[in-house]
Amino acid sequence: MSKYDYIIIGAGSAGCVLAARLTENPNNKVLLLEAGGKDKNMMIHMPAGVGSLIGGEKENWYYYTEEQKHLNNRKLFWPRGKVLGGSSSINGMIYIRGHGRDYDMWRQMGLEGWGFADVLPYFRRSEGNENGNSAFHGGEGPLGVSNSGKTNVLFDAFVEAGKQAGYPYTDDFNGPQQEGVGPYQHTIKNGQRCSAAKGYLVPALDRPNLTVETEALTNRILFEGKRAIGVEYTQKGQVKTAHAEAEVLLSGGAVNSPQVLMLSGVGKSDYLSQFGIETVADLPGVGQNMQDHLDCTVIYECSQPITLHSMSNPLRMLMAGMQYTFFKSGVATSNGLESGAFLKTRPELEIPDVQIHFVAAMMRDHARQKSDRHGFTVHVCQLRPESRGYVGLKSADPADHALIQPNYLESENDLRVMRDGTRMVRNIIEQRAMDAYRGPEFWPGADKQSDAEIDGWIRDTAETIYHPVGTAKMGHDEMAVVDERCRVHGLEGLRVIDASVMPTLVGGNTNAPTIMIAEKISDDILGKKPLPPENVTIAEDRVGSAA
Repeated sequence: MSKYDYIIIGAGSAGCVLAARLTENPNNKVLLLEAGGKDKNMMIHMPAGVGSLIGGEKENWYYYTEEQKHLNNRKLFWPRGKVLGGSSSINGMIYIRGHGRDYDMWRQMGLEGWGFADVLPYFRRSEGNENGNSAFHGGEGPLGVSNSGKTNVLFDAFVEAGKQAGYPYTDDFNGPQQEGVGPYQHTIKNGQRCSAAKGYLVPALDRPNLTVETEALTNRILFEGKRAIGVEYTQKGQVKTAHAEAEVLLSGGAVNSPQVLMLSGVGKSDYLSQFGIETVADLPGVGQNMQDHLDCTVIYECSQPITLHSMSNPLRMLMAGMQYTFFKSGVATSNGLESGAFLKTRPELEIPDVQIHFVAAMMRDHARQKSDRHGFTVHVCQLRPESRGYVGLKSADPADHALIQPNYLESENDLRVMRDGTRMVRNIIEQRAMDAYRGPEFWPGADKQSDAEIDGWIRDTAETIYHPVGTAKMGHDEMAVVDERCRVHGLEGLRVIDASVMPTLVGGNTNAPTIMIAEKISDDILGKKPLPPENVTIAEDRVGSAA
């Protein structure tokens, strides 16, 4: 049995951060286990390759949910990264933290040290923003963040249309005012994707105290009584074990982390017994509390041949690839998603409840359905769903995919928000700034106008936008799995550090918050004092809303 101080399960957004931070101390011997392979695929590093990655199978767990009762019993496709960098190697590269109030809510739930003032220093420490340091941003961190590339006039036209529709403009969704229309920032640096692997892991690979094992599927965590002492994993058909002198750190994500816990005997006792698994710790919250952002897409034909459909031309594709390969410039340096919005479906809301992503191409079924014409897509994402689902087991075989039941649209309010958001998008696209580009409404189609017609279309077509969280939540209630230091309740030497510990889903993309969580907990593991809180003023504070 190989011996290490720390064993990290999962080389995704959190795992890469932990590996880098823990091995900064040369006395820490660290093993990082990743079920997927190395991030050698050129499409990972080229921002325009995102569509092939999300819809592809090589670097993707390629999950499917159970049938969704409120989505006409459809099984939804769930892409998750299975490669160094995890989902940060296949995601849309949008850098969003959520709203400051999301974290203040965590603090109000009893999670000391997780208010926005507490987490902002860790967001800033992680971030290498091309605009440099400011009260809201970091300019020297490992995670490269860049401004919108402005590769297509449609992105600016959408923002202008949003302003004409009466929405405020914001130049920084991670700054003092989230609400409004504006440009996105991206985890792109020097024309290339900056995944957690690229930003954190690659600079640490030459350290003698770090061992990285790929194509290594974790079977279970090993225990001695109530203490985690190691990991059993399978690599190239061979079962291996590794011993952890200090801690086992589980960073498999919102699907794999609860699955590994349950396979290891950590979960609801009577549920585990159904699979012949002996209970180590009876924690009924393992796998529960799942939350995810559901998304519907309003699609229009474009009256000018200026969208990414041009790249379906083999010659243009070749030219773009050559420009990217030799100069790291051109359309291939863009993710095709450079502007959007955070909006309120009701004026009395304090903070936005929908997020809009504008894509300069027709995009259906996670880019797996190819477009035959020029068009653009506007995603409508409900930010704080009331519906709750769960992750379970299909068998005691670690190679079997977990059971995924998000329970989308169990709450009628979730459906109402998506319906209202759809109407808001239609209003924006009807503004004069889009007149030169707006073709017929392709999807759902201008004939669908009533509540019932829009609701039916949502149930027929809505999909995940890839932000599952909450299945090993922080807290101290009976359904909590970890405490505010991410230590598993009732056990020693075991932490869960990834998006599964979020008690509630933040209002935005989840990659940056997951990296923040790992940054913050890495200090705790290393025995460092937390970074001092940083108080900043956000828009809601300025108008006197309650903190």
